[in-house]
Amino acid sequence: MQRFSFSFFLFLVSLFALTSCKENPVHKPKGYFKIDFPQHQYQVFDKEGYPYSFEYPTYAKVVKDSTFFGEATENPWWINIEFPSFNGKIYVSYKDIGKNKLDTLLKHSFRLSDAHNSKASSKEDSVFKTPNSVYGMLFELGGNVATNNQFFVTDSTKHFLRGALYFDATPNEDSLKIVNDFLLDDMRHLINTFKWKN
Repeated sequence: MQRFSFSFFLFLVSLFALTSCKENPVHKPKGYFKIDFPQHQYQVFDKEGYPYSFEYPTYAKVVKDSTFFGEATENPWWINIEFPSFNGKIYVSYKDIGKNKLDTLLKHSFRLSDAHNSKASSKEDSVFKTPNSVYGMLFELGGNVATNNQFFVTDSTKHFLRGALYFDATPNEDSLKIVNDFLLDDMRHLINTFKWKN
């Protein structure tokens, strides 16, 4: 009888020990890594032979773009502004209005922006004119779109330039919003310091 009680007692203690160590599962919200942003500091892009200049962040680099979907670019003034620490890039394409009609370039820019409308939760278009007589529009899209921030600048007679910020990541507004907002400030600075050379 004592042996049975002692065995039963050991069984109960073991059972209690096994079940008491478990915690009730608690749903934890999805989290993202904390990002330490650098100070906004700028340098000038004013390379010889290019028909434009602007200021861009010191934590970015400008790289000449020589291909467009495997084909040669229309002219040698296409660039990418790369943000290695954010895995992002502003693709910049330049068009000569003499070879292209301004109306066609404007329609193409709106079409490229509108291509994201099916995924966008919001869209804000801002027309601007800078102190350097640069005209253009900034497109800000909300939601899980491939590019949240795009712009074009022109002098309306000779030059047209378009830029779009992309990340090498699956579109996710929740995780990319803080970086998009940070780089949008840099994009606005680029626009406000943009100059045509001739």
